[in-house]
Amino acid sequence: MTDWPILSTVTFLPLVGVVLLLLMNGESETGRKNVLWISLITTVFTFVVSLFIWTGFDNANPGFQMLEKHDWLGTGIGYHVGVDGISMLFVILSTFLMPFCVLASWDSVEKRIKEYMIAFLILETMMIGVFVALDTVLFYVFFEATLIPMFLIIGVWGGKDRVYASYKFFLYTLLGSVLMLLAIMAMYWQAGTTDITALLAYKFPPALQTWLWLAFFASFSVKMPMWPVHTWLPDAHVQAPTAGSVILAGVLLKLGGYGFIRFSLSMFPLASDYFAPFVFTLSVLAIIYTSLVAMMQDDIKKLIAYSSVAHMGYVTMGIFAANVQGVQGAIFQMLSHGIVSGALFLCVGVVYDRLHTREIAAYGGLVNNMPKYAVAFMIFTMANVGLPGTSGFIGEFLTLVGVFRANTLVALFAATGVILSAAYALWLYRRVIFGALEKESLKSLLDLSTREKVILYPLVVLTIFFGVYPAPVFDATAASVDLLVNNYTAALQAAQNVALTMN
Repeated sequence: MTDWPILSTVTFLPLVGVVLLLLMNGESETGRKNVLWISLITTVFTFVVSLFIWTGFDNANPGFQMLEKHDWLGTGIGYHVGVDGISMLFVILSTFLMPFCVLASWDSVEKRIKEYMIAFLILETMMIGVFVALDTVLFYVFFEATLIPMFLIIGVWGGKDRVYASYKFFLYTLLGSVLMLLAIMAMYWQAGTTDITALLAYKFPPALQTWLWLAFFASFSVKMPMWPVHTWLPDAHVQAPTAGSVILAGVLLKLGGYGFIRFSLSMFPLASDYFAPFVFTLSVLAIIYTSLVAMMQDDIKKLIAYSSVAHMGYVTMGIFAANVQGVQGAIFQMLSHGIVSGALFLCVGVVYDRLHTREIAAYGGLVNNMPKYAVAFMIFTMANVGLPGTSGFIGEFLTLVGVFRANTLVALFAATGVILSAAYALWLYRRVIFGALEKESLKSLLDLSTREKVILYPLVVLTIFFGVYPAPVFDATAASVDLLVNNYTAALQAAQNVALTMN
């Protein structure tokens, strides 16, 4: 097992599918089917191989495992990959959601299916690369490269305002990331290395930490997206095709949260502590404000997009509470949100494929002729609200406990978000699913097809499974999170001691 470069294999496997697709003709009906089958087999195979990372992972070891290191640019910048308890599960999440994206596009994407699937497979490689990278330059390359396929997916295969949405997404994210590049250069000049494992042990001077923290924050807060730089997200979601929304909500938003944990909290503990009240304020504003905005929406996708911003508010709060419950809760919330929000967008895709509208007013009474769909949609709605027994509850509850330990008042305000999320989610569910089936256009709708059952049922099972039995996730993350929090506390303690001796 040790000789086999499993992380590189999983990262670059999707590119094998890309090469095969490039040799295909996707225009004819047979060609179209072949393109879809090759994409599906590639993504399923990548997921199966990625499970070997989990089975071969040692939960008791808090450090990085399955390391691979090769010299790359000849200046100390290397191709260095590895996973710890924090990043390992995000790799699995990325590979897990991909086959669902292929299945969701089976009938709905009409034009240029070959290029569409190539964009998705390249995007998969870039996302996995972000989570396994152990070199800041390598991380930056992967982090930025996720932009290009997503920009094309929204801009070419999106809705009627797709070009506006894709440019907004691209420019917002790029602007933040330019500052991150400057910070990476500053860290290299200061520490003389781009190796993340070495940088985690390096103690940056307090004044420099502040600037580095702000530069990374600019990049990750847009990616998360935090209030007030969240405005690109609803536009991107509404215009993106179903599979684009799934991967955007499921994985791409998590790159920001992962970055906060890996860089901001681990490398700049003093600055993280200093800016924690600022992050708490933005998070609470995000939770309350975007929940209220969500109530006002008449587009199903836009409502779910705003709810994503609110849920990411819990994640940023949990991370900067900087205690075990907060960070564990934030990681769990991100993984749970990846499954649940991805599933909600898939649910929207199901009815959108039938009626070609996302207006809430166009629906009503679907429970009468789509009972299976109504049940699946209900379970995901409940998980989105954070109902006990679903995975959404565990993450939200733990982040609130962590924040309560750090700042009671913030936790109090954040808890109002739970009530608001119940309000908009149940309101949406009632309008779409319940009521009399009066509209003529809805009477001929058929319940879930076999393909749609294959997409939604596994997600239903996972949502309930992790809600009842979250141990597999916590077992994997516990050692790494403990190490992170202990290092953070030790750094603050050391700074305090220095301050006392100075006085």
